[in-house]
Amino acid sequence: MSIDGFWGVIPAGGSGTRLWPLSREASPKFLHDLTGSGRSMLQSTFDRLGPLCDDRFLVVTGWQHVDAVREQLPELGEDDVLVEPSRRESMPAIGLAAAILEARHPGAIIGSFAADQVIIDEDAFRACVTEAVAVARTGKLVTIGIEPTHAATQFGYIETGEPLDVAGAPRAHGVTAFVEKPDPLTAEEYFRSGRFRWNAGMFVVQAATLMSMLEHYQPLMAKYLRQIAEKPIRINELWPRLTKLAIDNAIAEPAAVDGQVAVIPGDFSWDDVGDFASLAGLLADNADAPGVKVLGRRELVVMQDATGVVAPRSGRTVVAMGVDDIVVVDTDDAVLVTSRARAQDVKKIVEQLVETGRANLT
Repeated sequence: MSIDGFWGVIPAGGSGTRLWPLSREASPKFLHDLTGSGRSMLQSTFDRLGPLCDDRFLVVTGWQHVDAVREQLPELGEDDVLVEPSRRESMPAIGLAAAILEARHPGAIIGSFAADQVIIDEDAFRACVTEAVAVARTGKLVTIGIEPTHAATQFGYIETGEPLDVAGAPRAHGVTAFVEKPDPLTAEEYFRSGRFRWNAGMFVVQAATLMSMLEHYQPLMAKYLRQIAEKPIRINELWPRLTKLAIDNAIAEPAAVDGQVAVIPGDFSWDDVGDFASLAGLLADNADAPGVKVLGRRELVVMQDATGVVAPRSGRTVVAMGVDDIVVVDTDDAVLVTSRARAQDVKKIVEQLVETGRANLT
């Protein structure tokens, strides 16, 4: 199943503030097992791509997380972990991997998949990636678009165009546009139209093609990234000059307008575990208490006439009674109590902690 010349690129960044206090700056969500599988999200991403890449991997992460990444993925070689001196969004991270591969492995194709996503049907995922590689060999930037299950407002959308005639990729379509997160009415329109797919930030492209596109749309960034690839010692000098940009805004959106982007429909279950409501949907019900989801030691949770999701991480017993759809996260230094309906707002609490001088908790 291994694809010749295909490299797995895993951007491992962000802090997952909507999953606070489980996810923190020093220990972001990709380093955690959030599904009870026994593997962290980073490890699961690595496992999912392994059959396609063999040992061809680059993980891009911040300096704060290098040791944890290497500990979780001891299979990685010394040069397989790229260290960002500071956060610069996804385009510089993916671009750095592409610039290095362009220089060292001409003809390399990269598949960029974030470290903090959950995918259930891995065979279907790998079949989509295989099609995406076939299209990428024609010189296009290829994304995998997730079929919407509801009118979500927390995701960007991809508008699909006409079918493409590419050998080995029978489901490939052109992309008309990338669309930012919509309001509820627009999201409903997108969902009902059948033309739109969720943008999961999955991209497959030849390293040289990506750098050529970057040179066209963001020439300074391409210049600095190639200089870093040529002389890695200059990264601390040049990295701060890079604009903070997501790959969507930097090249995917304008390239779609120019007809250079394709999409493969993703027919697998996908979740970015964006908040505790989403997390609850991934956990199995407690057999003795329907509607109760536990991330951790079940014996520490006592629920009476109550439903929701509980993460007992401090070792204390957590008890809830007479409440529905509650979220309780108990850690050594902080306890979060909210509802699934307010799960998206947890990020605001993190912002408040920073503003009130308690950034040490984040």
